Amino acid sequence: MDSKLRAILPDHDLLRMYEQMVLCREFEESCAEQYTKGHITGFLHLYSGQEAVAVGSTHALHKDDYILSAYREHAQAIVRGADPRRVMAELFGKSTGICKGKGGSMHLFDPELSFMGGYAIVGGQFPIACGLAFASKFRKENRVAACFFGDGAVNQGTFHEGLNWARLWELPVLFVCENNFYGIGTAVGRASALADIHKRACGYDIPAVRVDGMDVMAVYEAVKHGAEWVRENSRPYLIEAVTYRFRGHSMADPGKYRPVAEVELWKARDPIPGFARRLVEEGVVTQKELDGILVKARVTVAEAVRFAEESPWPEDGEVYTDIYV
Repeated sequence: MDSKLRAILPDHDLLRMYEQMVLCREFEESCAEQYTKGHITGFLHLYSGQEAVAVGSTHALHKDDYILSAYREHAQAIVRGADPRRVMAELFGKSTGICKGKGGSMHLFDPELSFMGGYAIVGGQFPIACGLAFASKFRKENRVAACFFGDGAVNQGTFHEGLNWARLWELPVLFVCENNFYGIGTAVGRASALADIHKRACGYDIPAVRVDGMDVMAVYEAVKHGAEWVRENSRPYLIEAVTYRFRGHSMADPGKYRPVAEVELWKARDPIPGFARRLVEEGVVTQKELDGILVKARVTVAEAVRFAEESPWPEDGEVYTDIYV
């Protein structure tokens, strides 16, 4: 049987992508449960439905490329290589967390993985991505700064400033918009005069494409091409990945503003079973193996929860460390 997937990536990479999507989904659904139990407090923004963007993008980037994201970033940190136990511990506010329990859900950060943070301030990542790209170019490091953001950030001044800086200074920034159609509860068409976000890049002479963000391979190929173009030309590039979050904006949002038919339509395009079908149909994996991957992911997430529950709280004195003044 000819396999279109195998023409793009070898079996072990394809399976790794599927494993990571399943792990991210199970992790997020477990986070929802822990939130309802009161183990995770504050705001919690879940990524369920958008896994193809994080997984496809990260696999297309180099290990030392910078990744910056918004506050819906648990999956991106895990796919980048963060230990799920440390991510869960961070959400619990424990000292073993990826940021020692001081950042929480919206502020994951690990410079050793070149994962340069989730940003709770909408649009806060744009100038930082430009700064990292400037440093990379100045040092001749050949690193791309991949800047992920939602459709709700595109009317912020930092979006326009970031695109302008990146083009004016010819910086290696790959802008990736995860367009899930809603900024909190406001549809993109109600907030933006031009809802086709990729078209905005033309105002800054930046090439841009729109891609199906529910198709992990489509995202992989688009980001691979975009990142290579950025690397070769030392100029910015923008990708609009059209995706959908299956839950509300945050755990505090019941999502009543979205029509039931719309939600069901997008859930029918769930990137995980869609990719699973292709893997089976093209002979890359069997259904039994897929079932085993799900079991393994659930064990990993259960271990992460156990680790977080058993981890100690930060010492009082920790409030004075890791600060500038």
